[in-house]
Amino acid sequence: MVSRAKEVGPRRYRESAGRYYEDFEIGDVYEHRPGRTLTEADNIWFSLLTMNQHPLHIDSVYGAATDFGRPLVNSALTLAIVTGMSVSDVSQKTVANLGWDKVRLTAPVFAGDTIYAESEVIGKRESASRAHHGIVTVRTTGKKADGTVFMTFERSALIPLRGHAVDDRLDY
Repeated sequence: MVSRAKEVGPRRYRESAGRYYEDFEIGDVYEHRPGRTLTEADNIWFSLLTMNQHPLHIDSVYGAATDFGRPLVNSALTLAIVTGMSVSDVSQKTVANLGWDKVRLTAPVFAGDTIYAESEVIGKRESASRAHHGIVTVRTTGKKADGTVFMTFERSALIPLRGHAVDDRLDY
């Protein structure tokens, strides 16, 4: 996690987390930690909460009859968790996510798998329409503990320049 201590008074400091636009360099890779071990409950709750009632995610007997031999973890859940893992390094100061592109699901994920993620900065430019902000694009890769890549995607975010983040303006 990227964190800095900002002095807010004599011998008093406040944590400021995340990166400003200027902190990103094309080619930098951020390894996101900690990892996350997925559980059957995570998968069932997420699937039912999001109204995805496909039995491949919530029915062990159905899952056992598939080529996988057991239920799959819902790919929308893995996308959400891998994105969440990247927040502290990539988008803690973000004004807005601008989109996910090229989402690829390259291997199955099962309950009991521990997953990790990393993001590579693949693009950055100052915003043409919003002063004091830039657009940063990263390619994020989700990996199982054994190194198997199960997901890749690109994500772009609108990120403030130094001194222009919301937490730079708050006095709380």
